[in-house]
Amino acid sequence: MALVLALDVSSSVGEAEDRLQRDGLARALLSPDVQDAFFASSDPVALQIFEWSGRGHQTNLRDWMIVQNATDLQTVAAALTASRRTARGLPTAMGHALAYASLMLQRAPVCAFQTIDIAGDGANNAGFGSEIVYTAFPFEGVTVNGLVVQTGNDAALEYYENSVIRGPLAFVEVADGFADFEATMRRKLIRELSSQIIGRGAKISIEGQG
Repeated sequence: MALVLALDVSSSVGEAEDRLQRDGLARALLSPDVQDAFFASSDPVALQIFEWSGRGHQTNLRDWMIVQNATDLQTVAAALTASRRTARGLPTAMGHALAYASLMLQRAPVCAFQTIDIAGDGANNAGFGSEIVYTAFPFEGVTVNGLVVQTGNDAALEYYENSVIRGPLAFVEVADGFADFEATMRRKLIRELSSQIIGRGAKISIEGQG
């Protein structure tokens, strides 16, 4: 699986909340259950992480890395912990973030599955929306999952469910505020990585019938 993780650093995300995201993702990657999911298959996972906010404001926190062992995950987690946000006070240009993720997948290592995991606490409010992105950019065979951080904005979940997630196995996980980000990301990664095992088994079954 080629997996892109995208973190929201738009104006609705405060400094403390941003830290909860970065450190939460780092700790989630190091949790034993997530590591078990990473290495449950003999096929490795290629991982790429970036932060996003306004139009043209996407910054890589970790470029493509093939995760083959626990040390690789520790390297990614250390990079996240050491990282600092590069944008403040910008709107939520989710369409542009999805377009950027699509471009990242175009130069990803060759993988049987491609997944984008986009986190945020609000709906798109700048630039083009997801409906344009999914028409204009290459998303064939790409699964888009969402992590919604609920902070009193119920419209965010509805937007993710109706306009963001894409693919037959796509889903949304919901965090009850940024303090719940780590636990929710942990659930989400396990679910995403488990789908690789299911998908691989289905693919082998279909090919075997031929």
